[in-house]
Amino acid sequence: MTRNIVISGGGTGIGLATAQAFAADGDRVLLLGRRAEVLEKAAVPGCLTYPADLTEPAEVRGVAEFVARELGTVDVLVHSAGGAGGRRPPAGGDDPLEQVAHAWTDAFRLNTLTAALLTEALKDRLAEPGGRVLFLSSIAAYRGSGSGAYAASKAALHPYAHDLARQLGPHGITVNVVAPGYIEDTEFFGDGPAPERRAQLIAETSTGRAGIPGDVAATLHWLASPGAAHVTSQVVQVNGGAERGH
Repeated sequence: MTRNIVISGGGTGIGLATAQAFAADGDRVLLLGRRAEVLEKAAVPGCLTYPADLTEPAEVRGVAEFVARELGTVDVLVHSAGGAGGRRPPAGGDDPLEQVAHAWTDAFRLNTLTAALLTEALKDRLAEPGGRVLFLSSIAAYRGSGSGAYAASKAALHPYAHDLARQLGPHGITVNVVAPGYIEDTEFFGDGPAPERRAQLIAETSTGRAGIPGDVAATLHWLASPGAAHVTSQVVQVNGGAERGH
């Protein structure tokens, strides 16, 4: 049975790998992202695309209207949009508190607000029963990210997912979080970490290798399957053992 899949941040990295996994099943996939050219370049067979800045309520409303018109029901909603921040211009001046406010606001807008706005906009369109909501967190939510802002913005998704799971469970909808560790071939590290840093990240794993987007996509794909119908309100780590489960 063909399902309707909505994936934010679907043009690159984990989002793109996830879109390819669902498209291979014959599902109907809608890719969301800020850059129309990136969505077009993704060229996932049969996918719809809709460019939008998901930090802006008006643009998210546009997504909801498009979904209502083109899809109707959403079977699986995957939140892959996010990143380390830096999208907005730096705070002016040398005031350290202004810089802190900028960094934290930017991180929460990019990683938390995007997910909350899109979820709330599409919540009433989730399939009942059988709907799935899947958030992308990070290993940083468990161990920090240096500045704290990125890690905190990802960790904030966990209680939101738990609340949604309780709210939507009676309707046959599950809500889960996947927290990846170091994943190569994404835009997160730009051109990639320095060789010494990459070696350190791999050395932290038990598998002795870096993760790839397909590792995370496969986990998301399973969580959206009928076999995971009784799995909800969970945070699943995909990090090769770099961080143990809590």
